[in-house]
Amino acid sequence: MAKKTDFIYSEQSEPHRIRTKQILKQFPNLRNLIGKNPDTIYYIIGLVAFQIVLAWLLRDQSWWLVLAAAYFLGAFADHALFVMIHECAHSLIFKSKNANRWAGIFANMPQIFPSSISFERYHIKHHSFQGVHELDADLPNKWEAKLINNSFLGKALWLLFFPVFQLFRLSRLREIQTFDIWIVTNLLVQVVFTAAIWYFMGWHSLGFLLLSFSFSVGLHPLGARWIQEHYLTHSVEQETYSYYGNFNVVAFNVGFHNEHHDFPSIPWNRLPEIKKTAPEYYDTLHYHKSWTKLFFRFLFDREISLFNRILRKERGKVALTDVSKPDMEMQL
Repeated sequence: MAKKTDFIYSEQSEPHRIRTKQILKQFPNLRNLIGKNPDTIYYIIGLVAFQIVLAWLLRDQSWWLVLAAAYFLGAFADHALFVMIHECAHSLIFKSKNANRWAGIFANMPQIFPSSISFERYHIKHHSFQGVHELDADLPNKWEAKLINNSFLGKALWLLFFPVFQLFRLSRLREIQTFDIWIVTNLLVQVVFTAAIWYFMGWHSLGFLLLSFSFSVGLHPLGARWIQEHYLTHSVEQETYSYYGNFNVVAFNVGFHNEHHDFPSIPWNRLPEIKKTAPEYYDTLHYHKSWTKLFFRFLFDREISLFNRILRKERGKVALTDVSKPDMEMQL
């Protein structure tokens, strides 16, 4: 089987802004779903407390139990916290952007690695310039895709070290502020929290949190989310896919990804209402029903590689040569 050697290039703008206009023209009442959900902060507090309590309970347990707890419990909690950080990045909890940032920093604590503020910067660019390689951090590097390609071992290692591969993408990105007081604050909070966990609970507790983070974004059925969202897994060149499986219950509807890209100003608890209101726009799209099935398909299906992504040189009317112009997240 011939290996793919490059991404798929498109001269079309990304599909979401066009679809959003069409949906709002037919269903203007969807604007009523736009807003904040301040109750999300209680879920953040509960999830952070859950991870800290679990870390405490595991402080004197065997490493096998630590590993099992991280895989079957901690990974789901950390993944949910990542979704909460995503809500903060879009300012979907509080009216104040700074209040959302503090909530994101708090949600980030059990994940050990400081990422909340940086994620906000890169993720908003992903929405504004989807598919533009110099601006969209969600896209793999070409050397990354060539290295991993379609082999089982390569894809397994890619999932296992997914956060590391993401770090290597930063050097190619443009127009993103990589260092400021918020970045420093995020880092300091993580250092203090991590030191406190180690000092008061020990290595087993810290190991539980590190393993929970690793599984939540990597070699775990939850890791299939990164494949589900934008990798081409069907014969058609559909750029974004939703997931409508049971894990949405513990993942705060993050699977509704087409809906989120179409309406990024609608919080997680109202995303299913978009599909319910405008089913003709989403039922006709390909979607996934199982992250677990997709996880194994990604590993074993040699037709799927990291080159299964759509790239473009411009996003809508904003050409790459015009990236100095301010880009605004679509607020409808």
